[in-house]
Amino acid sequence: MPEFAYKARNAQGGLVEGVVNCPDRSVAIREIEQQNCIPIRIEPVGASPITAPIATARPFIPKVFNRSASDLDDFSPRSLKVPHSQLLVFTEQLAHLLQAGMTLDEGLSVLEKRLRHPRVQQMTRALHQALVDGRSFSQALREFPRIFPPLYVNLVAAGEASGALPEILMRLVNHLTQAKNLRDRVQQALIYPAFLAVAGAGLITVFITFMVPQLTQFMSQNGGALPLPTRILMEVHHLITTYWWLLLLFGIAAIALWRAFVRTDEGRTAWDRFRLNIPGYGRVIRHSYYAQFSRTLGTLTENGIPLLRSLDLISEIADNRYIEKKLAEVRRAVVDGAHLSAALAAQNLFPDLLTDMMAVGEQTGHFAQTMMTIADVYERELDRTVTITSSLIAPVIIIIIAIIVGFVVYSILSAVFEMTHSLQFRTR
Repeated sequence: MPEFAYKARNAQGGLVEGVVNCPDRSVAIREIEQQNCIPIRIEPVGASPITAPIATARPFIPKVFNRSASDLDDFSPRSLKVPHSQLLVFTEQLAHLLQAGMTLDEGLSVLEKRLRHPRVQQMTRALHQALVDGRSFSQALREFPRIFPPLYVNLVAAGEASGALPEILMRLVNHLTQAKNLRDRVQQALIYPAFLAVAGAGLITVFITFMVPQLTQFMSQNGGALPLPTRILMEVHHLITTYWWLLLLFGIAAIALWRAFVRTDEGRTAWDRFRLNIPGYGRVIRHSYYAQFSRTLGTLTENGIPLLRSLDLISEIADNRYIEKKLAEVRRAVVDGAHLSAALAAQNLFPDLLTDMMAVGEQTGHFAQTMMTIADVYERELDRTVTITSSLIAPVIIIIIAIIVGFVVYSILSAVFEMTHSLQFRTR
């Protein structure tokens, strides 16, 4: 029976080497996976030996091939970033290759040649070299913080420990796909209102920039008193054209003060809390986070991540200082022995429906499945909220634009009527 020499990583993250007797290479891979190990390289005995050194302490310096020296100087794993769609493609294709029986080393080698995006190629080569240098896959992913979030890295680490890395990667594909779909739905719903706002601002700018000067010149030539709306419009035009630099400085100063305010812990917390309470917009943010929180927590617990570590990861991806502080209080309560649902209810952070459904999941022992169900509920609610909010934004913008444009037109027409009346009076 053929013999296969292998190198794999066990549940503790250590590198192991050995030889197995199996009919073919695919059976050898399955046998290694049954030992809760992730196969990195498998070769028939008598072929080129596995010579990759086992390095446990040296720093990770990615080696990227077929690149010039100047390119190598510019390459920095910590600053490298790829589009979300490319990350999704990389994860999905790697999962399919591992499920097809390839080792992690072979899968990355294939993707290195198959993927055409330049930055993805750089990333894949660096990850491949990290495996050759003896690092685990999750350790290599941590070197790219702008590409792989903590949630991604920790799920991969859980897959390495459990020997189920292909299944973990497919769940990550589902998670990334749902997150992308959620973000796309929100963006698409806001395209039309944004277009209306830009068009309205352009129309108002044209009126004030071109129509008002012509009206002013015409009035100065013919004399006569101007109506109050016309005088207000002309003062606005004078303010914009004469003191535009002052308005620009004021805007820059206001933005600088606001950014300085939100850089402080108290300011950022106050701003993030205010965002959650903005009518319409705040509801979209809350429902989006309810869905993200539930699905992420369900994914983490389903893959064996402890609850406290899961709360840490969810806090990191919240992108809201107010929510982060609330979750820190929740974590302390859980450490003290409280149920997660009770700790969340005490903070008034989530609606009663969510915490009640969570409590049922805790009592029945189907916590992960319950959290996925909650995520489905709030994703549907988010769709409804986005639809209603986006349908209301457009009429509101139209009304605001109509009021401003109507005022400008009324100011111009009232001046024309007043001048016409004055000319008729003089003729008589």
